[in-house]
Amino acid sequence: MSDTKLVSKDPDGSLLSDNWSDLRQFRQMPEIDAQRLDKYRKDRLRAAMRASDVAMCVLVSPISLRHAIDYNVYPLFQSHIPVTYVFMPVDGPLVLHAGLGNESTADVSRPGRPISFFEGGAELTENARLFADDIVQFLSEIGSKNRRVAIEYVNPSITLALLQRGIEVIDAVDIAEGARVIKSADEVECIRWACAVAEHGIARMQASMGPGVTEVQLWGILNYTNLANMGGWHEGRMLASGPRINPWLQEATQRVIEPGDLVGFDTDMVGPFGYFCDVSRTFYYGKDRPTARQRQLYRYAYDELHANMKLIRPGVTMKDLQEKAWPVPEEFHEQAYTCLMHGVGMCDEYPQVKPIFRGPIAFEATLEAGMVVCVESYIGAVGERDGVKLEEQVLVTADGYELLSSYPFEDRLLD
Repeated sequence: MSDTKLVSKDPDGSLLSDNWSDLRQFRQMPEIDAQRLDKYRKDRLRAAMRASDVAMCVLVSPISLRHAIDYNVYPLFQSHIPVTYVFMPVDGPLVLHAGLGNESTADVSRPGRPISFFEGGAELTENARLFADDIVQFLSEIGSKNRRVAIEYVNPSITLALLQRGIEVIDAVDIAEGARVIKSADEVECIRWACAVAEHGIARMQASMGPGVTEVQLWGILNYTNLANMGGWHEGRMLASGPRINPWLQEATQRVIEPGDLVGFDTDMVGPFGYFCDVSRTFYYGKDRPTARQRQLYRYAYDELHANMKLIRPGVTMKDLQEKAWPVPEEFHEQAYTCLMHGVGMCDEYPQVKPIFRGPIAFEATLEAGMVVCVESYIGAVGERDGVKLEEQVLVTADGYELLSSYPFEDRLLD
């Protein structure tokens, strides 16, 4: 449980007298060696590029920009209106194009070409030709004879323009995401702090459930805590209560939480340092004892979570995990969570394991030490009022796993 002191300096709880949200008041923030972290990430990317025999990557995703050069400006804007991009060669300087501000670990900053409709309008095809010329020129600058280039999330017109110039184009997505799979010790410390910040907010959420409180107000506490600790964004507003907790994947509304409700949430949080905390809990709100069915659902979810965590160790394949996973009772199959387990780092990441009743694993992958994964459960039957969502975040170690999330479970629901 967080050691937050829930004391307000004024009666209306104004943010101006907030004395609780900054976690550094209660525990020491880790000292991250930023240069070592940056070098590790660049080395991982370049190793993946060499394995794919590419001369360079063009990175556009805000996650990739953060990972490659610690660029973190307008990331949500960048996710749907790409403006900034980086040329990352296997050997040579990293060149940031159209960067907003100068805060990055790129070697060089240059103007960029319009690569979105917002910037280029109907001239995307002509801009693509100029963009392709820039790449040809860059390959010449770095002295590369390799004409194999990996590109991430861009317009087909750019691919076509490069092909017309004799450039072989491949996807950069598997390079960029593959490079993120194994975490360094510094990255793990970043993730630990993100989880600590999330759980600091979760404690405040749980303490704030009371008469008249709405789902979205409760969710806002977690969001605020993340921002107050220099975190980023949440992938959704995944909090639901009472009859809205079943089925799962309903985002927070202005529904007032009522006595007897189960209240479930999933943090889905890009936290401090750009690393993700992805944990779920389900609370019970009220003075009366939870119903027998609520307690049964919670026990099922708890058992699924802990049984599947026990399977985690290096060398286990995704197929092994799927086949040996806790047997979900058939009445919960239709609304079971989309996956049993998935990777996590700067966001939800590869790989993932779907329940066996959803079909076979479509790819080969094996757990390795240094991976961070989330173990998921949702238990809720079709047509019923209640459901339970739980999730833990763990580090795969040399001999098993280590919990990175630590928020306690509900004793009243485990009774």
